[in-house]
Amino acid sequence: MTHPAHPTYRIGQIVPSSNVTMETEIPAILRARESIAPERFTFHSSRMRMTHVTPEQLKAMDADSDRCAVELSDARVDVLGYACLVAIMSMGLGYHRTSEERLHTRTAENGAPAPVVTSAGALVHGLNTLGAKKIALIAPYMRPLTKTVVDYLTHEGIEVLDYTALEIPDNLDVAAHDPARLPGLARALDHSDADAVVLSACVQMPSLGALEEAEQLLGKPVVSAAVCTAHQMLRALDLPAVAPGAGHLLSGAFAHGEPPAVR
Repeated sequence: MTHPAHPTYRIGQIVPSSNVTMETEIPAILRARESIAPERFTFHSSRMRMTHVTPEQLKAMDADSDRCAVELSDARVDVLGYACLVAIMSMGLGYHRTSEERLHTRTAENGAPAPVVTSAGALVHGLNTLGAKKIALIAPYMRPLTKTVVDYLTHEGIEVLDYTALEIPDNLDVAAHDPARLPGLARALDHSDADAVVLSACVQMPSLGALEEAEQLLGKPVVSAAVCTAHQMLRALDLPAVAPGAGHLLSGAFAHGEPPAVR
């Protein structure tokens, strides 16, 4: 059996209607990967209605995710990413497992079973992959929703030593936040005992271009929810999770999901 020189994978994303970042950062990460590896990717989205990051809109939006999973499975995508971290986390502790299983079932019922990655689950998975038990993070959400994120991660065994809530209620304003501000905001956190720093605990707040600067500034691994999502998508496709310019998690040290070396 012959294999094409450049196998192509279809990347599906379930995206809040006002999200304009995951359809730029995930392709940017995977296009960078194309410069060093043979695989190629195409990108396909289905949208759930959401304009303001409130518990009410998040709950209504999550109910729409089943329709999106079915639509994307019509396109026979190879992996699905649920591109809203706080929507999952606001539905209850550990909910990413419920969502991933349910949405995978929707694709299977449609005759096109595909693995499902949620950005919430991917952040947990990425931090565990790094061996990060203590972190500091930046989130754009209002303070109560940011506390929801902190409680969710705490429940998963990850201690949040310090965090900043930027309190930006409008989702398009979140996308407009200047990523160049993030390294300075990260440096202001109490991060000295942190194993890693989450530069953006939100897939709408852009941070990809600032990740490696923040790693140099802080001297420790820096991730974002988007980078963690890309890492888990690649592993779900059984591909080496590596991409240049996306920080330590995608540097190649964790290309196959192996645990970090014991120091």
